[in-house]
Amino acid sequence: MKILVTGGTGFIGSHTSIELVNDGHNVVIVDNLCNSNIDTLDRIRKITGIKVKFYDVDLTNYKDLESVFIENKFDAVIHLAGVKAVNESVQRPLKYFMNNLNGTVNLLTIMEKYSVKRLVFSSSATVYGKMNDLPLKEDSTLDVTNPYGRTKLMIEEMLEDIFNSSPNWGIASLRYFNPIGAHSSGLNGEIPRGIPNNIMPYITQVAVGKLDMLSVYGNDYPTHDGSGIRDYIHVEDLAKGHILALEKVLKNNLYEVYNLGTGKGYSVFELISMFEKTTGIEIPYKIVDRRDGDVAACYADSTKAFKDLGWKAEKNLRDMCIDAWKWQNNIG
Repeated sequence: MKILVTGGTGFIGSHTSIELVNDGHNVVIVDNLCNSNIDTLDRIRKITGIKVKFYDVDLTNYKDLESVFIENKFDAVIHLAGVKAVNESVQRPLKYFMNNLNGTVNLLTIMEKYSVKRLVFSSSATVYGKMNDLPLKEDSTLDVTNPYGRTKLMIEEMLEDIFNSSPNWGIASLRYFNPIGAHSSGLNGEIPRGIPNNIMPYITQVAVGKLDMLSVYGNDYPTHDGSGIRDYIHVEDLAKGHILALEKVLKNNLYEVYNLGTGKGYSVFELISMFEKTTGIEIPYKIVDRRDGDVAACYADSTKAFKDLGWKAEKNLRDMCIDAWKWQNNIG
């Protein structure tokens, strides 16, 4: 199958592309490289032995995106492109509406025009509200707290509307929890630009001395140790979830939403402690103010993904720390 991966040089996109290639698919990547690096293509080739086709295209540019569909006959799309920092979205909401919403409308319009009606969408656990009981289920209350999450929820609603209007589509929205770790080979992982928005590369950069100290955003949440609790999932487990969701939509006309998480919540301090135990390196930290839009605790019930897709997370928090540290050591 020929699969278009938007955002395919990003952290999740590159690992998903690796799994797709290893599964025998012909992968084409579209990415504008706004939050990734062209060198990722070499890393995908090193791991898989395959050079994937790449287009430096921004989804908000309709003409350039359409040219990709003119040149290729796709069987399905995995849509991961978009800007994704919660705090930045609060400060710059228009950037998020422009990139995430307009880019997706362009993509869907072109997919419909060229009769490509199989889609796996990268959604997020940020679509859930603050007042839900934990663990979160797909039918939990949706009530976003930031513009980034709002774009994800709006796109989910678009996709459901499209399916309801034309039920010959096969669409799966995957609500990610908190992907961390790196490829187990040590050859691919997250390379943030500037100060990392995500916690694991922040920790690993402190561990190698690139950054002096980790900032912990709040220690006064209503949790057992005051820090935020999240469902950390290994990026390879997450990537494999895309393969199983793709198999589902290729065979069925449907619109379904799936949580992808481990079902276990760990606090920031517990993550730091596990990294220290795993590597033997102490991580100095400072407490700073909470970030706008963050919630106290968030972890998944992924029973539906197991029942429908046969997916479950296989790797634990220690595995995530080991692989992230291996990757950081490889890039220095």
